[in-house]
Amino acid sequence: MATHPGTDVTAPVAGAEPRPVLAIAHRGDPFHHPENTVASFRSALDAGADAVELDVRLTRDGVPVVLHDPGLKRIWGHDRPVRELTLAEVAEACDGAVPTLRQALAATFPRLTLIDLPEPDVDTAREAVATVREDGSMGRVRYCGDPAALRTVREHDSAADIALTWKLPTPIRRSLLADIAPSWLNLRFGLVDRRLVERAHERGYLVGAWTADTRRTMRRLMGLGVDAITSNRVAVLRQEIDQVDGRPDLRMP
Repeated sequence: MATHPGTDVTAPVAGAEPRPVLAIAHRGDPFHHPENTVASFRSALDAGADAVELDVRLTRDGVPVVLHDPGLKRIWGHDRPVRELTLAEVAEACDGAVPTLRQALAATFPRLTLIDLPEPDVDTAREAVATVREDGSMGRVRYCGDPAALRTVREHDSAADIALTWKLPTPIRRSLLADIAPSWLNLRFGLVDRRLVERAHERGYLVGAWTADTRRTMRRLMGLGVDAITSNRVAVLRQEIDQVDGRPDLRMP
């Protein structure tokens, strides 16, 4: 039986307790440094991010690197697919600015890190899980991204913390929730309303919203009771969260 995001969903493996709104930096601090770089991650943490979201791709020689796009064109000016390049070739093309996942985890330590797997690629998901395990970062990593990739994460790590990413106003299948067993619903901010948040919380899910870059949207989401907000403007988000932190009622009437 299908269900709309956050409504009539099966409960996750373990219940989740309410917590303060998390400020999640989208690919670091991209208004000040190139996205998905060590400099961008460090800037985001300095700006008060509770967590950093980053994207993972796999090189030709099987190394997880941090990059959102399939190729290097948009950020680095080279029209070359990452999957066709070795790690050494990526480093040469980008002057070493594209970090490996292991380097990114070192840069974000000890904060929560969201690993976004943007493609339904089994190999990338498997190698990301292996890298996190080898790094000893299991307790501070959460996975999000393509549902097929998240299925692979669950298959390789039964204890993984997963945020099921959903971006369409279409039902979430119960079978998908059962397969992935997320603790979070990671939703495009335009999908989030009061009923969704309340029903998700009733069923033990936490709710994250992405990607909110205006103060008005940030305030609306906090008023709806979301548990995390992802933004390209994490310093602004930090200000908005801190302004309402500790007030008795953050919810919209």
